[in-house]
Amino acid sequence: MAKNYNWDAIAEHPKFRELQRKKTTFLFGWWAFATVLYLLLLLGAGYAPDLFKVKVIGNINVCYLFALLQFLSSWGIAIYYAYVANKDFDRLTEELISEIEGGF
Repeated sequence: MAKNYNWDAIAEHPKFRELQRKKTTFLFGWWAFATVLYLLLLLGAGYAPDLFKVKVIGNINVCYLFALLQFLSSWGIAIYYAYVANKDFDRLTEELISEIEGGF
């Protein structure tokens, strides 16, 4: 049998607000970082082509390394998110659920 929850009360619960605040801060911060990094690639390729043409290793130039950094930063952010989610977000969610189940 499905339980009926008071979603308005849950949305006002301090643990839920803390969880939402932490997740929003985390996600917006890393979204801003990734967006700036991506825009730097576009701006660099468009406005500093001589810098981006500089060869670093063989035929690999600064532009290739910067593009590779996009993939590495995406993987890094995903791995870091999983770490933070397991450490903080899941803990807060479990605490919230236990308080809800306990009839806060």
